[in-house]
Formats: sequence, structure tokens, C-alpha cells
Amino acid sequence: MAFDVARIRGLFPALGDGWIHFDGAAGMLVPEQVASAVSTAMRAPVSGPGGAFPASQRAESIVTAARRAVADLVGADPAAVVLGPSAPVMLRRLCDALAERWTIGDEVVVSRLDEQANLAPWQRAAKRVGAVVRWGEIDIETCELPAWQYEQLVSARTKAVAVTLASGSVGTRPDVPTIIEFAKRVGALVVVDATYAAPFLPLDINALGADVMVVSAQAWGGPSVGALVFRDPELIERIPSVSLDPTARGAARLELGPHAYPLLAGLIASIDYLAGLDDAAAGSRRERLVTSLGSAKSYHAGLLAQLSTELLSLRHIMVIGNAMRRIPALAFAVAGKKAPEVAEYLASQGLCAFADDGAAGVFASLGVGEVGGAVRIGLAHYSNVFEINQLVRVLEELR
Repeated sequence: MAFDVARIRGLFPALGDGWIHFDGAAGMLVPEQVASAVSTAMRAPVSGPGGAFPASQRAESIVTAARRAVADLVGADPAAVVLGPSAPVMLRRLCDALAERWTIGDEVVVSRLDEQANLAPWQRAAKRVGAVVRWGEIDIETCELPAWQYEQLVSARTKAVAVTLASGSVGTRPDVPTIIEFAKRVGALVVVDATYAAPFLPLDINALGADVMVVSAQAWGGPSVGALVFRDPELIERIPSVSLDPTARGAARLELGPHAYPLLAGLIASIDYLAGLDDAAAGSRRERLVTSLGSAKSYHAGLLAQLSTELLSLRHIMVIGNAMRRIPALAFAVAGKKAPEVAEYLASQGLCAFADDGAAGVFASLGVGEVGGAVRIGLAHYSNVFEINQLVRVLEELR
């Protein structure tokens, strides 16, 4: 594997700000090739689709290429890729469409491990039609999401199971294949939020068995574009259309209004960037993505192991969770200090990180608010050992 982090850092002009960025929870910085792609597309003549002139044909080619790029990322059929402004918006759109066919007493299963983007849309849709929301609980010590509980959570009334492929808060990667197996026994639709997993893991929707996968380009340094990817394109035809065009077919049935073509151009460039993370990656874009993200997974596993070990050695630091399988994200609390105070101190030392007061989401389930909240650390493709050492050094001094 050839994950050259020094080369990768050179792709990010924003790293010239002199700060150390552990703010991956909000999305990675933007590579130069993505910014250039968006800028170039904004300067080119692009019109609406359906015309016989070049500007219109350019719009159609951008949409087609964007669907193909996302399909390569997750191992899907381009015809099964629905494009939109962001992952939360796409999830809300999907939930609203599905809920049109739910009735009082139907059930939806979500998990305490998920972020609000994959919780609120399901809760609102269920409340609107009188459906019941059931919860997959997490182990408060390890932050694992035990898959065995889903055998009892799902029932003949379960219409959908929504679960994250990886937590952006504590890094946990739950046993999604087993959860899917239980869901399929009762014929429930399975929607997997791959927002935080996509930058660090090779994805394969067919091997996973999910019905729908959600990704957000902003997570890996792309523009604010989201996508719903269906394992079976025919499933889209069975979901009530939300399009303003009554004749819409295929993916367009779940798309509203004109696309932001420059952002789609940036989406394509961002997936090409992911495919080039490993210098040794070769073959088709799909093959290069699998190789590059496999290298990223190995590289970041090493960084995360070092960071976790170092933090666990500091008596005044409490690392939250210790799941067996993780992406490079973790959270911690500092004894005697509130999370915003810690985040402000880190910022004074040139480190970017977010504080969470523990009032909602996974941290609320863990009772983190009772200890003053947590600081979230999200590594990125450009994170390196020097930055890990700097974080540990600064935290050592914070007593």
C-alpha cells in the first residue's frame, strides 16, 4: 500500500492556514482539484437538460457522470443513484415518500448510535402517520451497538430499519450485516447511513445487502451534495414520487428541481480524488477506489491506535467508548472541565476540534452531559503523526 500522507497534504491549499484540523466531524477540507472542478463548471455554459444545444447537453453529461461516480464509490448501478443537496435533505425526502404508505401501528427501527440526520427524518415521518419508533440501544461502556437485539426489535409491522455504518461521534462500526439479516427476515427496508464511513472504508452495497445507502460528499472534502443509492433500481419505481415532473422515471422520481451542476462537477472530482489516495492504485475507477480506501483504512487504523493509546495513558482524560471496529473518530472528556472550555483551549493552541454538550444524540444516551460534555476528534486523510503528538502534548498540559 502507498498511502503517502505528505503527498496528500499537498493537495489541500487550506492546510496553509497553520491550524491542525481535527474537525473532521463537520467534513474534511476541500482538495484543490475539487475547488477547480467547481470553478471551471461555473464558468462554462451550462443550461437545463433536454435541449439540443451544447450547454444543455453539458448539463446532462455532468449528471450522468455524477451518477456513475457515486455508483463506482459504492459498487452500484448508476441508474440507482439519486442526487440531491445534502444527505439530511435526501433522507427527509426518502422518509416522507415512504411514510405515504405507512399506517397507524407500523414500526420503524432506529439506533442510539446514529446522528440526528438519520434520526429526525424517521421520527417525524413516524409521528405524522402514527407509526411506532423502536430503538437499538448502545453499550454505555464500549459504545457498541449489539446486533443481537435486532432479532427482537424487528417484527411483522417493521417497515424500515435505519442504521449507521459508522458513528461520526465515537467511531463505532456496528455489525450492520447481521442487523440487515434480521431486518430481511421480516421484509423490512434497510437504509444505511454511510456518511462517516465513506471516506475511510471501501463500500459495496451489494455485498452489504442494504436496500439504500446514503453518502455525503462533504464528508470526504467534496461539495455539499448528497446521494441515495439503491441496491435495486426497480425499488425506486415502487416508492411514491416526490418529483415536480409527473412523468419522471427512475432516479429523477426522488429528485426535486434543477441540479446544482457545478457542485456535481465537484462531486465527480472528489470521488476521483478518493480513487487517487493510494499511489499504487490501478485499473478502473471502482478498482482504484477499493485499493485507495483500503489503504486509507489501514493508515488511519494506525493513527487511531496511537491516539487512543496515548489518551488512555493520561489519567485526567476519559476516552468515550472502546468499540472493536472503528473509523478514525473518537470523543473524550477532561476531568473537572467542561467540553467547550477544552475546545477553546485547544483552539488557543492552534488545534481545531468541536465540543458537544451531550444534550442530544449518542452523547445524550451515554449521559455525557453529566460530566460537562465531550470533545470530538475526527481525523482526515491529511492527518499525520505530528498532529497526533501535538494534540497529546496539549492535553497533557491541560490539568
